[in-house]
Amino acid sequence: MSDIIKLLPDHVANQIAAGEVVQRPASIVKELVENSIDAGATKIELIIRDAGRNLIQVVDNGNGMSETDARLAFERHATSKISTTEDIFRISTKGFRGEALASIAAVAEVELKTKTKDAKIGTNIYIEGGGFQFQEPIQTAEGSNFSVKNLFYNVPARRKFLKNNNIEFRHIIDEFQRVALAHENLDFELFHNDDIVFRLRKGSLLQRIVDVFGRKLQPLLIPIKEDLGWIQLNGFVAKPEGAKKTRGEQFFFVNGRYFRSPYFNKAVQEAFEGLLLPGYIPTFFLFLELDPQKVDVNIHPQKTEVKFEDDNLIFALIRSTIKRSLGIYNVSPSLDFERDSGMDAFLNQPKTGGSFKAPEIVVDRDYNPFREETVSPGEKVAMAEMYQQNIQAEPSKINLFEEEDFDEDLMRLPNGYWLFNKNGKTLMLDLGRMHRLIVSERNAKKKRSNEKHTLLFSLEYHMNETEKNKFRSIKKYLPELGFEMIIANDNVLRIDAVPQGLKETQVMKFLENIFEILEYRTEEEFLDFYNSQWNKIQSKSRFDFLYKMDAEQVIKDFTALGFPEYLPSGKRCFIEVPLDELKNKF
Repeated sequence: MSDIIKLLPDHVANQIAAGEVVQRPASIVKELVENSIDAGATKIELIIRDAGRNLIQVVDNGNGMSETDARLAFERHATSKISTTEDIFRISTKGFRGEALASIAAVAEVELKTKTKDAKIGTNIYIEGGGFQFQEPIQTAEGSNFSVKNLFYNVPARRKFLKNNNIEFRHIIDEFQRVALAHENLDFELFHNDDIVFRLRKGSLLQRIVDVFGRKLQPLLIPIKEDLGWIQLNGFVAKPEGAKKTRGEQFFFVNGRYFRSPYFNKAVQEAFEGLLLPGYIPTFFLFLELDPQKVDVNIHPQKTEVKFEDDNLIFALIRSTIKRSLGIYNVSPSLDFERDSGMDAFLNQPKTGGSFKAPEIVVDRDYNPFREETVSPGEKVAMAEMYQQNIQAEPSKINLFEEEDFDEDLMRLPNGYWLFNKNGKTLMLDLGRMHRLIVSERNAKKKRSNEKHTLLFSLEYHMNETEKNKFRSIKKYLPELGFEMIIANDNVLRIDAVPQGLKETQVMKFLENIFEILEYRTEEEFLDFYNSQWNKIQSKSRFDFLYKMDAEQVIKDFTALGFPEYLPSGKRCFIEVPLDELKNKF
């Protein structure tokens, strides 16, 4: 039998390795920007075209590379960050594997222009599909200038599976934000198709958060700070009113590196226990600083998964520190055992010009509880009759439900659900979900009207850069839906008209829901999502159905639809009550 095992060519091995490192344009952005930070850059400029499909360019003013280093940097496992096995367990740089540049060059056309501070002339290198093309001297600025063009041009299958530009650019913004938040002492700029998206100047962490996520977040932020010697925790959490239904503004960093941790997310969630509505997620920006030997970042090529030596202690630290800060800023109850509650009344006394007068106690010294009162014979007879009536009266019964609710077929429960007997089975109904499905069917049958209601006074919605990008992606759909809105100045969206039927009090919440959930949706999916939000606004909650007459009408309309058990989202409209199991409880 002939030998069948063989070594793969370098360009094939590099393309396989690129599958782990380069998943989409955002992966390249992360690697190149982190390399600039490791190179000591103080200003980083990111230029994107077509969401990274055709161009990803990173320009920095870092240390630059020599002619030899520039050529060697594109070899696999070539790195300046580590040299021994021990170095892996005390990593303080962003990159260390030496795989990123080789993987990027294997699936794109890469050009590098770089120059060190002391060199008189720089180096220009061009690599195409992993194959070295040329290297020549060039006059360039100090630092490095990476240009990645035509991503996945030689791997059509990978390019085909890229999402549309809006989704891919949203991932780029995510990576950019993570790096920018961790390094508030650096200047960052992001351009997309020649439009400026972010221009961030170095400053405090609070200023960086506001610059990235908008001014409306600033009054909601609460500082977090704790120093135990072996570990430091600092950052900000948002008050409960800053919580959202979707993840997005939840950031953990360790030693300046972004990481994900469902375990630590639970610690933050527990700190907000009792303060958030069900389904809402708190907003937080938390930074951990500890000995690099106590954390392992060498878990995955993406370097967003880390392991801690004392994760249970860190969990307790995060939860207790946040709870204490919420108490200090009067977000949650805080007990003060050193304060005398009796002093509150004294301190709250109104200030007067005169002297303080002590309260007087008046005593009736002639009062005798055993003295018989003079009662006329007529009053005695009336009192006796009243006493006799009270003895014969039955105890009062307080009925918390209406009489009609105790019908043999339909009954309302205190929690808003209804019990309904159908075909010998007892069902518990969620009339809110049933009504939403009825409204959805009605809207689907009739053609959408683009009638709009012009507002007497225009409304203003303050957007951050992420929301501005989302607005641009759906802007073309808004006129036909009945909206009139324009970006009046840099970050303010002016709303002049809304669809007929949308109340002015609902506009802001409606827009927040669209911007909040419209994270990674395509333009085609937007209309479906908009319709679902529109149906949700027009439908009622299960708590809105208080009368049997309204409930009967919903059940009648729902029966005409075939009495479906599930919504399109997969949520149940009703469940069968297991009466036999309940009988066994007795």
